[in-house]
Amino acid sequence: MTATPAQPPAVPAVDEAAGMRRLFRTIPYASAAAPLAYAAAAYFLPLQIQAIDDSAKVENLGFVQALSAVAAMIAQPLVGVLSDRTRTRYGARTPWMLVGAVVGATAMCAAALSATIGGLVIAFMVLQFGFNAYQGPLSSILPDRVPVERRGRFSALIGLGTILAALLGPLLASAFASRIPVGYIAIGGVILLVIVAFVVLNPGADNRRAARPAFSALTFAKAFWVNPVRHPDFFWAFLGRLLLFASFAMTNSFNLYIAQDYIGLTREEAAHIVPLTGLAGLPGFLASTVIAGSLSDRLGRRKPIVLTGGLVIVCSAIIPFFLPSVAGLTISVILLTVGFGAFMAVDGALISEVLPDKDSYGKDLGVINIAATLPNIIAPVASGTIVTTFGGYDALYVAVTLVAAGGALSVLPIKSVS
Repeated sequence: MTATPAQPPAVPAVDEAAGMRRLFRTIPYASAAAPLAYAAAAYFLPLQIQAIDDSAKVENLGFVQALSAVAAMIAQPLVGVLSDRTRTRYGARTPWMLVGAVVGATAMCAAALSATIGGLVIAFMVLQFGFNAYQGPLSSILPDRVPVERRGRFSALIGLGTILAALLGPLLASAFASRIPVGYIAIGGVILLVIVAFVVLNPGADNRRAARPAFSALTFAKAFWVNPVRHPDFFWAFLGRLLLFASFAMTNSFNLYIAQDYIGLTREEAAHIVPLTGLAGLPGFLASTVIAGSLSDRLGRRKPIVLTGGLVIVCSAIIPFFLPSVAGLTISVILLTVGFGAFMAVDGALISEVLPDKDSYGKDLGVINIAATLPNIIAPVASGTIVTTFGGYDALYVAVTLVAAGGALSVLPIKSVS
């Protein structure tokens, strides 16, 4: 009697629950990586520019930030189109996340060595392109892998990492205020390690056999466009994010100069106090993020929380106008972080539910993320123009209040999400 050949041992099924838990635990670190780079670089940049040409610091700062934001705006939609069509054993998103991280970290080293405005322009354009090329595919993980009923919590964790990095980045960078090149290189190295660890712990599924969406030369042109008539909810979500990020960028770009020229601090005092004001907003931010994300999933509603967060951001812009002091600046930052905590915790989940096409998540999220990067082109120039034209920062805070109000109210016309 012929013996039955021994069967190979069954390959154990992937523990999807364990993988999802690991994804939830590590996404705050991954989402903090690029914002940490932006925050640290944004702290170093005004100091570098002021050292190069103090008399033209406002104009030069706006110039560098605007051009670097152009690179950021181009990166996410284009890489989104490419990642939607990428087929590898590591999935669609992982290769682009790694490439973007390497490019961004290399650019931080270049910024460390830049001693001219032109050098800073090139370094910051590459930095923004690289880390935005990483962020676009990262944001696609939410609709790609996370069930709808858990997206509020996941979005809250993304917001947690994003805003924590924005708050703590300047504080971390301030430790290198007198050693800026060392700060760039050290922070860039840590960021690169975090990103590599994330993709190793959360590998993308092999998609080499998946159907590839059709591609043509016109696809790249369409990477920057979603029809607002056919997809009005997508348009309103885009507009709300655009205006609220614009209100943030209009003052955040000039925090060091506001502290000096509006509040009356010295350069050294401003470099020390501005990061501490961000730290003061940390408790409120943590509370609003945790509460907003879980409450959104529990209630099954997104719009009321996004609206509330936006209105708190409006209030934050009013405070310094009436209280131009360190106390006023601190109160403003606390309100701003509370509002952005609630907004960021739920806005990502809301957006994931108004995306037009499941086969183009990378591209559509790239378009949405233009709303976070385009303000960095317009806001510094607009803010610099307002300050120089009207002779101070009072007019700037009035403009910021109006822009934030428009962003908060833009959520109301959205119909497909409650």
